[in-house]
Amino acid sequence: MRLCILGASGSIGTSVLDVVSRNHHIEIDSLVAGKRWQVLLDQIKQHTPRLAILQDESAAERLSTEVKKLGLSTRVEAGSDAMLAAAAADTADTVVAAIVGAAGLEPTLAALKAGKRLLLANKEALVMCGDLMHTVARRSGSIILPLDSEHNAIFQSLPYAVQCGETPCKDAGVTSLVLTASGGPFRGLNSRQLAGVSLDEALKHPNWEMGPKITIDSATLMNKGLEVIEASYLFELPPADIEVVVHPQSVVHSMVRYLDGSVIAQMGRPDMRTPIAHALAWPERIDSGVELLDFLTIGELTFESPDRQNFPCLDLAYQALSQGGTAPTVLNAANEVAVDHYLNKSVSFLQLPRIIEDTLAQFELRSADDLETILMTDAHAREIAHRIACAK
Repeated sequence: MRLCILGASGSIGTSVLDVVSRNHHIEIDSLVAGKRWQVLLDQIKQHTPRLAILQDESAAERLSTEVKKLGLSTRVEAGSDAMLAAAAADTADTVVAAIVGAAGLEPTLAALKAGKRLLLANKEALVMCGDLMHTVARRSGSIILPLDSEHNAIFQSLPYAVQCGETPCKDAGVTSLVLTASGGPFRGLNSRQLAGVSLDEALKHPNWEMGPKITIDSATLMNKGLEVIEASYLFELPPADIEVVVHPQSVVHSMVRYLDGSVIAQMGRPDMRTPIAHALAWPERIDSGVELLDFLTIGELTFESPDRQNFPCLDLAYQALSQGGTAPTVLNAANEVAVDHYLNKSVSFLQLPRIIEDTLAQFELRSADDLETILMTDAHAREIAHRIACAK
């Protein structure tokens, strides 16, 4: 197996490389990142990829200089065209899509068009154009393996015939999916208490170590809303058949309900290396480096309903999924803009869902059949969401 890792310097990318370091039959073909050249340099020293790409040209120049000083053979390139070429290059058979947000959409599609085995961590790409991604994958023979812990848990809990795409979920006796959510750092708080939360508090997830954008999404429950949309596209089930429950311990990563009353769950420690190792090796198993789950020290496993009143982002996602067409694209764009404003401390925590809702209300939705429509919708939604956020 030869890997191209899109988003190599982020939390998912570094976790992928940790698993790779334990399994020497996996080789690194190319590493793609934004501008963190120091991180990429350390990765090049350890994994000696054929190619390293940075989006930022000045960062790429600095990386190239350091690589030459060390006498390393890795070629360094810069820019979006190089990234798209790496995703489609025949020197890699597997692509890890871990670029956060809409920026990861086009390289993800490039990998699918090239017939790659796609390990998908970038949920926003599927949210924006799930139907198009499925169409492209069917034409090229590409297979999509989810890296999100919840979707990977569902995948592991499905029959092999469904995993391979030979049998639809409903034909295999699946009645519904249950996505688990930690509840984030503000679980149990009411709107009055949420009005006073700080950015630092929002960035402290109780169970998972993640980047800032996904951590804020977890705090608002938008991350779970995006996962509902992703699950609907991945497993071809309607919104009514996808349930969310809050499970603060993050031990049960998600479940599948079957017609005979059975519920099959995947369990493990809250460590992204487990789903990564599963997807890298599927249908086999490899060492992930994750400590085994000790049932005697877990204590208790609890489940509760999500607080939809104080965390309305979850329902906004269900609404967008039910509307279909470009609604999920608008939802995702508005959320990315809102979170960016929040990270820059220009809006409050409670204003996040209002920005998204107001943006959705201003759109006349269209079908999302082609990339041009999706990208135009994304750009327009960002403009509107930015105006709304600035006016708050």
